[in-house]
Amino acid sequence: MRLWLLFCFLIITLRCFAQDGIVTGIVFEKENKDRIAVVNIHNITTGATIYNNLKGEFKISAKVGDVLVFAKTEFHSDTVKVQSNAAIAVYMARIAIQLREVTIHDSLATPEARLEATKQDYSKIYGSLAYGDYLSSSPGGGAGLSIDALYNSISRSGRNAARLRATIDHDYQQNVIDFRFNRNFVGNITGLKDDKLSSFMFRYRPGYYTTTTASDYEFISMIRANLRRFLRNQRTYAPQPLQGK
Repeated sequence: MRLWLLFCFLIITLRCFAQDGIVTGIVFEKENKDRIAVVNIHNITTGATIYNNLKGEFKISAKVGDVLVFAKTEFHSDTVKVQSNAAIAVYMARIAIQLREVTIHDSLATPEARLEATKQDYSKIYGSLAYGDYLSSSPGGGAGLSIDALYNSISRSGRNAARLRATIDHDYQQNVIDFRFNRNFVGNITGLKDDKLSSFMFRYRPGYYTTTTASDYEFISMIRANLRRFLRNQRTYAPQPLQGK
């Protein structure tokens, strides 16, 4: 009888000792092998839950056969079945590849590149017809009248060229504004989308001088200040639709 009681006591002791086993390990990022901290580790067999430390190391109550689930925001969860008392190395994969922050513009070509292309297309108005100063000077000589400028002032082709240059210059300035004050950039700062974003950009479109002289900090601060004004009045600011005849 005593032997039977002793045998039962040993069995219960061994079971308790097995249940109180400790499993240790380290959690790594799968791609670059960096350690991952503050990972939630859940023993779904016993219900125990812990977080690993800032070095990625963990220590949790578990025994052979227990199932551990590792979870963290921005990472795929990983499940590990305890095979032995040896330390465990866990490798977690990111849900998405982390990219460097870049500034995205709506246009592939810069305003300067587009202006140069336009000048190539309309090279004549930027050639002999581009002279606009009436006074000219030559090396070793005094000031005199520019024949090209005088011709431009009285000829129809010269006046048309001047008007076309003014139109191209105006388009260039608008392209500069569009390039910096674009939907992707403004949307990321304001959080606005669709019609609200269009209304905001229409009402608070900056001028050419502000666009070309403001620093990045000043430009973003201006957008955020205008956003506060916009949100105080939720009316939709948008261009009026064209009325049909």
